[in-house]
Amino acid sequence: MDYYDLILGTIPASFVAVAGSLSLAGVATTIAIPVAATVAIALIAHAMFVRSPLDEREDRLPARDSTGRASN
Repeated sequence: MDYYDLILGTIPASFVAVAGSLSLAGVATTIAIPVAATVAIALIAHAMFVRSPLDEREDRLPARDSTGRASN
């Protein structure tokens, strides 16, 4: 299973788990849902910016100059 597959499954699971836990702990729902959304947003941001998906082909292609020609 790939990291991004795990993230896609973790986003809704963390939302439900955090919101449910906070609600059961007595925190108001109007507070629990934004806190849970913040956790989900943090997971999304981590997947997008910290471990960003890269096309493996980009690493193997030669560098190109501003005209689009391969530079030596």
